[in-house]
Amino acid sequence: MIRRNFLKAGMLGTGAVMLADQAWALKYYPRPSDKKWAVIYGTWCGTARDAGVWISEGMSGIADVFDAREKPDLHGFDHLVIGGAIRANKMPVELQDFIGANQEKIKGKIRGYFAVCGNMGKPVVPQQTKLFIEDHLAALCGVQDLPAKVFLGRITKSLMDPDTAARMASFEDYDNLKRPECMDFGKEVLAFVV
Repeated sequence: MIRRNFLKAGMLGTGAVMLADQAWALKYYPRPSDKKWAVIYGTWCGTARDAGVWISEGMSGIADVFDAREKPDLHGFDHLVIGGAIRANKMPVELQDFIGANQEKIKGKIRGYFAVCGNMGKPVVPQQTKLFIEDHLAALCGVQDLPAKVFLGRITKSLMDPDTAARMASFEDYDNLKRPECMDFGKEVLAFVV
């Protein structure tokens, strides 16, 4: 009898998940908003994902957070924050392709940009904001003069593809991404719009 109830509960739970209209792992609303926000990111090893989640936290958790590889449907979103990890002065190709394919849909909705760059642990200077955001990301999106932030990132070679890990062999793993800085940027973007 107990086994039968366990199986029924398991089947009902599985069915509920399968019937969900949209089951996104990072969709979470601790505080409701009358406007729909999304953070779209491109990443190689997860640093930009963490930054995106923490940016949403700084916005009181009102933004859905999507990896550009998911090709999220942006219909219904009012405001977007876009960013990603930097490697060789560029964002991931998947993010660049997503922006290119959706440029008209996103152009009037972008409210902020971010980039995550290891920068060999050195402090971020305005030149990096110009290079990574103004000259690259904002140019791809076609929208300038928005709140923007470059965060220090991390190196985790165990998460890298073998070729990249081999090129980074002379570097030690490090983590300089700071949650409070990401959350402060989320607050800044929200204040920019409100």
